[in-house]
Amino acid sequence: MLDVLIPIFEKKTGYFVKTIAVGSGQAMAMGEKGEADVLLVHSPDAEKKFIADGFGLNRQLVMHNDFVIVGPAADPAKIKGTKSSAEALKLISNANALFISRGDKSGTHAKEQKLWEKAGIKPVGQKWFQETGLGMGQTLNVAAEKKGYTLADRGTYLSLKKNLGLDILVEGDAALLNIYHVIEVNVDKWPKVNVAGAKAFAEFMISKQTQDVVNTFGIDKFGSPLFFPDAGKKVEDLGK
Repeated sequence: MLDVLIPIFEKKTGYFVKTIAVGSGQAMAMGEKGEADVLLVHSPDAEKKFIADGFGLNRQLVMHNDFVIVGPAADPAKIKGTKSSAEALKLISNANALFISRGDKSGTHAKEQKLWEKAGIKPVGQKWFQETGLGMGQTLNVAAEKKGYTLADRGTYLSLKKNLGLDILVEGDAALLNIYHVIEVNVDKWPKVNVAGAKAFAEFMISKQTQDVVNTFGIDKFGSPLFFPDAGKKVEDLGK
């Protein structure tokens, strides 16, 4: 989606945007070192800490999509249709069924850790639990190759679906919401931050023009949007 949005932003404002696509944990680590001007992230607890520690300003809600638990059609742990993601993880654990984790401190990894915690399970070190240390696309490919389960954001899954041979087995649980915020890096910590550029990009992300793009992005290719625009809403109202 940024491939669509950034040329619009650059033409409109005259700014040049250098995009560095990393997991949310890495993105915030870069923000803490003053190596970025503005962040688009989806790891709410880590974001709140980032702001509380004084590294970021003006955290604004942009959009959401959701996470899904995907796995082989054979579904050895019999999780298909389970309404609770935590319950599904318990079934995977009880069946000693292979689960592939990103293990990379990304927003997706943070969400997964929270779900294991909710399920009362400590998977690290278990034989059936493997960490890739890789991004979402590569982790999905590993899960496909090994016929394992994994947690994925719906957008990445849909964009790779035809080559994976993995099915969505658990979806729709409120705990699986995937919420994105834009955060400006604090100039008081890093005087070289491009304050005006960061603010312009943040405002662009919540503008009506951008929110309209978010609302339709993906429909032509996948038959449904990959994200839902949320500027001006409250987090507690999402998914209702």
